[in-house]
Amino acid sequence: MEDSATNGHGVVTAVPASWNFEPNETLLGLPALSVRGVLTRVMAGMLPDGGRAVVRLGSGDPTAFPCFRTVPEAVDAVASAVQSGQYNSYSTSVGLELARRSIAQYLSCDLPYKLSPDDVYLTSGCTQAIEILCSALARPGANILLPRPGFMFYEARAIFNGMEARYFNLLPGNGWEVDIDGVQALADKNTVAMVIVNPGNPCGNVYSYEHLAKVAETARKLGIFVIADEVYAHLTFGERKFVPMGVFGAVAPVLTLGSISKRWMVPGWRLGWIVTNDPNGVFQRTKVVHSIKSYLDISSDPATFVQGAIPKLVENTKEEFFEKTIEILKRCVDICCEKLKGINAITCPSKPEGSMFVMVKLDLSCLEGIKDDMDFCCRLAKEELVVVLPGCAVGYKDWLRITFAIDPSSLEEGLDRLKSFCLRYRKPTK
Repeated sequence: MEDSATNGHGVVTAVPASWNFEPNETLLGLPALSVRGVLTRVMAGMLPDGGRAVVRLGSGDPTAFPCFRTVPEAVDAVASAVQSGQYNSYSTSVGLELARRSIAQYLSCDLPYKLSPDDVYLTSGCTQAIEILCSALARPGANILLPRPGFMFYEARAIFNGMEARYFNLLPGNGWEVDIDGVQALADKNTVAMVIVNPGNPCGNVYSYEHLAKVAETARKLGIFVIADEVYAHLTFGERKFVPMGVFGAVAPVLTLGSISKRWMVPGWRLGWIVTNDPNGVFQRTKVVHSIKSYLDISSDPATFVQGAIPKLVENTKEEFFEKTIEILKRCVDICCEKLKGINAITCPSKPEGSMFVMVKLDLSCLEGIKDDMDFCCRLAKEELVVVLPGCAVGYKDWLRITFAIDPSSLEEGLDRLKSFCLRYRKPTK
């Protein structure tokens, strides 16, 4: 039997007894641990404090601070592209050729072979690149190997596309290197790929040439390829320099994910890429690239004017800009690690050598009345106006991810408040 209702114009209409739609159950069942979602929960109890500013040590976006503003040449490149009137139309699904050629040349500088524009597929940031790959690789029963701790967006996209996410450990006592034995134990005939993040988010690790060679040999042995998330490429400030996984593309095929977001400090411009590092043509023979292209045909593209700006952005950015960024990050990581040494209940297993983050161990046995890492971060935000990411958001319960890519004075202030907080909850010694 139908019910009746009155619409906005006073007309009585019939209402069906049931509706023929319902939500996607897969979406409802996805892990609710996105970085943005967790940080929203952490900050929910914060109240304004007229005497103190909020110190944000939780997200990887330093662009609010003048010391991390992008280079003027990048802004000029975008302004010039807009003013030219040449980039108001739709892009091709794989991206404008002039942009793909520029990125191919830029990335080839670090490789033993030359990339072509046809090796480059432009995306709306690195997150869309992950979405595309998980969609292109999905098949019944497939699984993908992911690092723990890691970026949980990979798991969410894999599960949404019907793939199983399997986690291998990163080893905190060994510079967060990949547990190679663990990878081999996890893999089976349905494993399609493994993901590495280098320089590391959330750990700040930078992998050596020798370790990456082991990863490539392991992938070759298992018959899988490597997805190399290199969004923090060249943001290194320790002894180790960045080595792209694509160097080993002849050993095992590599799909490299990158963007202009971090190195140029423009995450909101949403320009990323997928690059095939595959001199042996494995991706062509297995039709992986055809699947990527097919997905791009039904997805959105990065803004055309940003694509049009890429050649000038890459060519005109002076090395001094990158050097200045590295100097600031190096100063910040020194401040961070020195301050952390004096904080009870927190242990830093290794000093970061790259990216913008450090993972630290939270010893709850030293604290009174704190249940877990989420509780710690919620109380810290409410009482000290300091925002830190709980480890559960990166698959590492009772750890914390601290972002040090902020203004140095704000970083010092935030870590001092963190110390005060830990002292306040310090368990009395008997």
